[in-house]
Amino acid sequence: QMKMFLTRFGFGSKAIVTGDITQIDLPRDTVSGLRQVIGILRGIEGIEVIHLDESDIIRHRLVADIVQAYARYAPKRK
Repeated sequence: QMKMFLTRFGFGSKAIVTGDITQIDLPRDTVSGLRQVIGILRGIEGIEVIHLDESDIIRHRLVADIVQAYARYAPKRK
């Protein structure tokens, strides 16, 4: 679906794709389109990937603590 979306641009088009790779709930043997597209499109001029972390959280201060706690204790997905 990511490829289908990204190959529909017209002249002057702009798009922003957002996602959180820590919140992917696909089965472990299923490839995430978001993870895949980050690797496929890396290095293409005109495409930027911006990674945010706990320092970018502007909600309640506890949200950053919660995100950090999940990062420490949640099983790592590849």
